[in-house]
Amino acid sequence: MTSSQKIIGQSIAIEELRTLIEMVGPSESTVLILGDSGTGKELVARALHDSSSRAGGPFIPVNCGAIPRDLLESELFGHRKGSFTGAIADRKGRFELANKGTLFLDEIGDMPIDLQVKLLRVLQERQIDPVGSLLSIPIDVRVLAATHKDIVGLMEKSLFREDLYYRLNVMPIEIKTLGERVDDVPVLFEYFARQHIVDGKKPIRLHPTSMQLFLDYSWPGNVRELANLVDRYSSLYPGQEVDLRNVIPSMVPPGIRALASWPQANAEQRPAPKAVTDYVSPSEPLGAELFAAISGASEAESPPPCRPRPTPPTDSGAWRSTCAACCSYPGWRCRCPPLQQSERSASE
Repeated sequence: MTSSQKIIGQSIAIEELRTLIEMVGPSESTVLILGDSGTGKELVARALHDSSSRAGGPFIPVNCGAIPRDLLESELFGHRKGSFTGAIADRKGRFELANKGTLFLDEIGDMPIDLQVKLLRVLQERQIDPVGSLLSIPIDVRVLAATHKDIVGLMEKSLFREDLYYRLNVMPIEIKTLGERVDDVPVLFEYFARQHIVDGKKPIRLHPTSMQLFLDYSWPGNVRELANLVDRYSSLYPGQEVDLRNVIPSMVPPGIRALASWPQANAEQRPAPKAVTDYVSPSEPLGAELFAAISGASEAESPPPCRPRPTPPTDSGAWRSTCAACCSYPGWRCRCPPLQQSERSASE
């Protein structure tokens, strides 16, 4: 497998990227790789290194955004013992470690403006000045840089030096987002599924409906997000066919659950479950009271109580009333006020 074949995909964009790597790799020119986070900028940089005459030399990656500002100069150019507090010994920088090889400056857009001046000098003079040293050290390094930021926009805000940009942008390479090349999703899924086989079982598979969800998804995290999902489902469902509709919702990206093709997204089209009031008729016994209570009707909005009629006392000697207007239920089960003694006497 050649270095460019390590770039997985079947889309036209990936085919063009492979061709560009094979053309640019053997040269000694500086390359600026542009692409969103997770698109595989370091993978492209390694492919460029492997296809060059420096493939036998070191490949040294540096994330300019992950190293504190105060330490970045020492990390890149090295330092001498006693040059600053904590410098207890001489230390080689990344440029010196990458001698006869390739130095990959990832997230170059996060480099402080003062260090950009020193980097520009290194690219022009091909020598470095370690912190605390009076002597320059010649280097033989090919520099590859990458960023996910808008460099032109940074230059307009005076956050990135224009002369450094043109020094780095000798060979620009742009990587499309995964959302712009969804034809690569099935191929990448199979590739990562084989990489995450668990306990010797077969690679996981994706249900056709779930694959369509993957194709409809925008993939804001790009290839890295897809790789993480395959790793997740390989651990949860080793050797099985994965149907996202049966996966715990928290294990499915919110963006996929928000798609129109996601089953739960169409819940509003289903018939709404009937409320309790749908099963209660106000004309039935106790229906008016129950209907009013469930509906939250106030006492003023409810119909006036019906006129009670007394009935003879029971065996226990207690009087009760029945609702003459709606039913024969005892008064204690309707909303009628209790009978007064005068009403009981009149009824007799």
